[in-house]
Amino acid sequence: MDRHAIIVMLAMGIATLATRILPVLIFGRGKKVPDYILYLGKVVPYTAMGLLIVYCFKDLSITTKPHALPELIGMVIVVASYLWRRNTILSVVIGTVAYMIMVQFIF
Repeated sequence: MDRHAIIVMLAMGIATLATRILPVLIFGRGKKVPDYILYLGKVVPYTAMGLLIVYCFKDLSITTKPHALPELIGMVIVVASYLWRRNTILSVVIGTVAYMIMVQFIF
């Protein structure tokens, strides 16, 4: 195996382990988590999703073909499937599959 690949995997493993261990080291076991951390835990996921949505739609052009139709239809499918089943992962998978089918075979 390539030395570069091993270094990357080790770095990813350390980073993943650090995100699991740091909260315990900072706040300790059994201690009350500060209110601002609880607040961040509630708002950051929505903020991250909003950021991802903006990033996905930032370079769309409605003036050239396919006029952003696959992206907009995919978004509608994600929202509709979420409202239907209330399952985030299922909605993202359905929307992604629909988008890929549209991009590869329709538009």
